[in-house]
This record gives sequence, structure tokens and C-alpha cells, in this order.
Amino acid sequence: MSVWFTSDTHFDHALVAGLRGFSSPAEHDAHVVEQWNATVRPGDQVWHLGDVGMGRLARFADTLRQLHGEIHLVTGNHDEPWPGLRQAHKHQRAWLEHFASVQAYARRRIAGLNVLLCHFPYEGDHTGEDRASQYRLPDLGLWLLHGHVHSEWRTRGRQLNVGLDVNAMRPIHLDTIAAEISATRFDTSATR
Repeated sequence: MSVWFTSDTHFDHALVAGLRGFSSPAEHDAHVVEQWNATVRPGDQVWHLGDVGMGRLARFADTLRQLHGEIHLVTGNHDEPWPGLRQAHKHQRAWLEHFASVQAYARRRIAGLNVLLCHFPYEGDHTGEDRASQYRLPDLGLWLLHGHVHSEWRTRGRQLNVGLDVNAMRPIHLDTIAAEISATRFDTSATR
């Protein structure tokens, strides 16, 4: 079994599909599924760090059923069970039909270090302002795998963006992340 990380699939999201150069959400989604399934095997584990799709789960549930792997979701601001939404609690059960787990954040051990998983970076955004700052984890010195910023950066200090936009539209393997953390763990000022 391999372990993978990704974020910001944005299924059925016309704006993101256009920004990524696709003529329609259907074309975008088919490409993401193709890239995902060419990378992830059915028995693998995937940590999806949020913004699965746009709108209600029913709009992209069929797309989710096509994806390989046991998928754990760390919710993003576009996901119905994200705790920043007033009605989030009403959507947990439906999303658990498609994901092995659904949570606001998680912690894993990578390269011998505790690493946090959250949709949001500690700081920074792909817009001019830090949105949803009240829902971000505080930077207390741990590495953070995140999404949300799309193509703004790949790494910034101890923040590592696992989103599709900076990873050739594919999930990224645990070993790749471990190597990147190991290579930069003593130089936390670098942004790539």
C-alpha cells in the first residue's frame, strides 16, 4: 500500500476548470480522474486536503466513485462538512459514504516528524487577503501539508502545498514529501 496526498480537485467547478485550461468541468474532471487513477492503486491510501468539489456532494458523487484508493478527507472551505459552514454537521454522514474519514485537520508522522494536515496554510492565500484566518492552525513549529493556495507556492517555510496545481495534476507520494521535508527541514526560510 502506498500513501498519497492531494488537495483542490475542485470537481464540477467551472471557474477552476477554466483557470486550469479546460473547456468544461466535465473535461477537467475526466482529466483529474485519469491522472489520479494512473497514479493511485485501488489499495492505496489518499489524504485529500480539501476543496473536493463545488457545491453539493450530489453534483460530483459519481466522480468520487471512480477514484482509486481509500480516501481520507481533511475538509476545505468548498466542502459541505467544513466546520466553517453553519450547516456542516448535517453533511458528515453523506460524505462518510464516500470517504474513509472526514475531519477538519489531522496529524501524521512523515520523515520522523509530526506533520499536520489542513486545507489552509498557516498563513498566505491565493488572493490578496488571508481568508478564513480563524480556521487556520497556528504555526507552533511543525511541518504542515496543505492546499488552498493553488499555484501560489510549492513550499513556504514549513508549509508544503500538496494541491494539484503544483503537482502536475496528480496526488503526491509520501516518499516525495518525506524527501522534500528532509531536504529542507533545516532551511525553513526557502520558498519554492
